[in-house]
Amino acid sequence: MVIITGGASGIGKALAEELAGRGAVTIIADLQIDLAREVAVDINSRGGRASSFVLDVTDAGEVKKLIEEVYRKHGRLDYIFNNAGIAIFGEAIQYSHEDWEKVLNVNLHGVVHGVEAAYPIMVKQGFGHIVNTASMASLVIVPYLISYVATKYAVLGLSKTLRVEARPYGVKVSVVCPGVIRTPIMEGGRFGKMLVHISEKIRTKMERYFRPMAPDVFAKKVINKIARNKGIIIVPSWWRIAWWIERFSEPLAFSLAHPQHCDSRRMLDDAGKEKH
Repeated sequence: MVIITGGASGIGKALAEELAGRGAVTIIADLQIDLAREVAVDINSRGGRASSFVLDVTDAGEVKKLIEEVYRKHGRLDYIFNNAGIAIFGEAIQYSHEDWEKVLNVNLHGVVHGVEAAYPIMVKQGFGHIVNTASMASLVIVPYLISYVATKYAVLGLSKTLRVEARPYGVKVSVVCPGVIRTPIMEGGRFGKMLVHISEKIRTKMERYFRPMAPDVFAKKVINKIARNKGIIIVPSWWRIAWWIERFSEPLAFSLAHPQHCDSRRMLDDAGKEKH
């Protein structure tokens, strides 16, 4: 029995489809209930087993109600993927207080609510696996995503600590740190926001540089690593190079990030001028 928050699109959808293909009973929980239903219908039409539920992860009561309902109905909870997330793209100087709150509520509190509700159930049953979605932005310097970075650092720390605490109870914890994956969040997503204008030309250049991975390929690789109970899961694996630089030479990491930020700022300034 698997619950996936943010399961209607992007990484969540790909994980749901891959897990269902491997025989898991999958609960797709998302605010985008129409999309969640479509995913569930498609999975069921191919012989899988999936259901959809509307869920606002910022509401602790809603999250608790769903998880407890699923547990009562099925008698077990094998996995919860705390995956729902949003991004606001822009510099810190451009943020409103509401922007900060929105990202914190979804990306951090949403994960906390999932852990808070699922962890006691898993401890009681003596097994289960909590999988939290962080990001490479939790491991390296990523300008223009400051609120996203802050929340993903927190999710990484939460997951590492909980992995140690949970082990004596038979509960596993993994944190997924995706590189750039071809999902709607790359353009702000349904609930995110772009505070700067990114032209099609810049978007194409960024795609060539970052080489986004297809979500279905990503899901296969991630689930294989989860099956092996990996603690920190980095996919695509070549992003480990950036993490190693950050870990072993902080001055080098800063020196590399600064010119990249300056180049990005020049490109975005030029795009803004073109727009006007």
